[in-house]
Amino acid sequence: MNYGPHTHSHGDLNSSMDTCGISLRLKDYIIRCVDLHSYPAPGVLIGAFMVDYALELIRATPSDKLYAVCETPKCVPDAIQAIAHCTTGNHRLRIVPVGKFAITLNAASPGPVTEGVRVYIDREKLKKYPTIGIWYVNSPAFVKDTMTLQLREEIFRSGRAILSSEAVRLTVSPKKRWKSITCPCCGDTVPDYLFEKDRCAACGSLKYYDKIS
Repeated sequence: MNYGPHTHSHGDLNSSMDTCGISLRLKDYIIRCVDLHSYPAPGVLIGAFMVDYALELIRATPSDKLYAVCETPKCVPDAIQAIAHCTTGNHRLRIVPVGKFAITLNAASPGPVTEGVRVYIDREKLKKYPTIGIWYVNSPAFVKDTMTLQLREEIFRSGRAILSSEAVRLTVSPKKRWKSITCPCCGDTVPDYLFEKDRCAACGSLKYYDKIS
């Protein structure tokens, strides 16, 4: 069977991981990431290695209460959610869309400042992995139809070898106190800090739909 970019076979994926010597722990992480993401996108595969590396560096396990920042909205947030259980819904995942393939992970902290680790793709290290390199910079030399499996194998073989890390200090954002305000435009109640002058954001700058009569 021919598996396109948005379908996958666990058998094929496992076979590829076995060939490349992926550990049982990482295999479990990768399968979780792929199932959440719906297919083995290169970004989510690399993301699994990033989260695993960050966990080791802060001496944490996925069962610990962790907080994460992701510097891209593409692929990597799913790896963080699938492995470390930091999600936008539980307020432990923040996405800063600056377009960098990097994550920061830290343990829960009672104080206003905490320390964590930032893991990122190191461009210098990509020189040893040309297929990942041309994919990473979105080069026209990367042809998805013919190079996807080659890229996947190179990701599995490189593992952490394309990553670097640095210790970082982060400011802990306290929970916001708020009260409900009723929007005069739609009649819904929303938190006051999401109000825009005389209306809620859904009726203002974040409006994304028109009602059908």
